[in-house]
Amino acid sequence: MSGLPAGARAVVVTASNRASAGVYEDRSGQALAAGLQELGFAVEGPHVRPDDVDALVAVLREAVASGADVVLTTGGTGLSPTDVTPEATRAVVEREAPGLAEAVRRYGEGKVPTSVLSRGIAGTAGRTLVVNLPGSTGGVRDGLAVLGPLLPHVVSQLRGGDHEA
Repeated sequence: MSGLPAGARAVVVTASNRASAGVYEDRSGQALAAGLQELGFAVEGPHVRPDDVDALVAVLREAVASGADVVLTTGGTGLSPTDVTPEATRAVVEREAPGLAEAVRRYGEGKVPTSVLSRGIAGTAGRTLVVNLPGSTGGVRDGLAVLGPLLPHVVSQLRGGDHEA
């Protein structure tokens, strides 16, 4: 598999009432941004927003409109009544990519059985891939372990590249 296409851009969004209110530091968003930089992306964010569908839809739409290749979210994917990241993401993506979300859940299941409770989704909006990751540094690490090897191909495909022989 070839490397990441030149100029690849990623946006990180953190969904957390407490981090957005300054109650605690956004460690998962920072870990996600650092991991994407290690993969070769120019990274914007993390943009920390409360667990609010309208606020999340707005920041996701801004990220897609900015021409980002990849938008990764952290947080808001669980079963709590305030966890609304998948609903916000579903309002933005045009085509779902369920295999990516399932692979992230499967990867973490052996270490953290509750990883299967994540309702995170993945999909595309225009030429941007959007993926929801859990709101923990471990969940972010697991998500990057799954997505890292795939992102060069995904970015190339979304930019109109052909399938590799």
